[in-house]
Amino acid sequence: MPGPKLLDPSSSPRAMLGAELRHKREEAGLTQEELGSPLFVSGSFIGQLEAGTRRMQMDYAVKIDEILATDGYFVRNCEAATKSKYPDHFAEAAEAEAIATTIKEYAPQLIPGLLQTKAYAWAVCRTYQPTAPEDVIDGTVTARLERAHLLDHPTTPLLWVVLDEAVLRRNTGGPAVMAEALRHVAELIRKHRIIVQVLPFSAGAHAALEGSLKLMAFADAPPLAYLDGLGTGQLLDDPATVARYELAYDLVGASALPPEASLALIESAAEAYSRE
Repeated sequence: MPGPKLLDPSSSPRAMLGAELRHKREEAGLTQEELGSPLFVSGSFIGQLEAGTRRMQMDYAVKIDEILATDGYFVRNCEAATKSKYPDHFAEAAEAEAIATTIKEYAPQLIPGLLQTKAYAWAVCRTYQPTAPEDVIDGTVTARLERAHLLDHPTTPLLWVVLDEAVLRRNTGGPAVMAEALRHVAELIRKHRIIVQVLPFSAGAHAALEGSLKLMAFADAPPLAYLDGLGTGQLLDDPATVARYELAYDLVGASALPPEASLALIESAAEAYSRE
């Protein structure tokens, strides 16, 4: 397995914890596997904590302090490192997404968060929380739009999205919102910043019928898969499980339209909404 990513400890609380964990583990003469064993996690998981691709949960912090005799250091610092502006079920995935080199996503119902416009994000968040105060919706939308700054870099991360045709046809927020949202996606495609395919209804049954799927790869840590549900999410690192989802994504991509035809369909749908 590649060595852990060398993080700047001053860059974030998670980076600080990862750097200190690596230092204390090596000082104790333990391998990642040896530290992971009493925690009932893999050596890869410890590597992901050190690399900053996984969050340190409090129960792990307690055990690590015991094993490494660090006098409560990880417990004291764990709370700050796990604070997030994202929902609990998505926070760890968002943090991993921020340092991924490649993101591949199958979106069955909605435009992915990284590609949403403000109006589209507002419509989605308001639908999810119909009785929430305006400032709560504002905060959620702002956090979602901030994630999109990942795409400010001209090449990294590589973002490859397969949109189900339902994403184009589901009128979210009204025709004007949909027209703007789809044109935004088309603009990113035409700037060669993202790769997008559309999985048409005519493709029939496919390998990801059961839900959304996000795959993340990193420069020096094992890949992760994230499964999203209604108010729930699972971040998975088991190599066999991730490989199975990578195959599912590849099969979906093979059934989808080529990028050029996908762009034409997206722009056609945007034009149809603009005429409504």
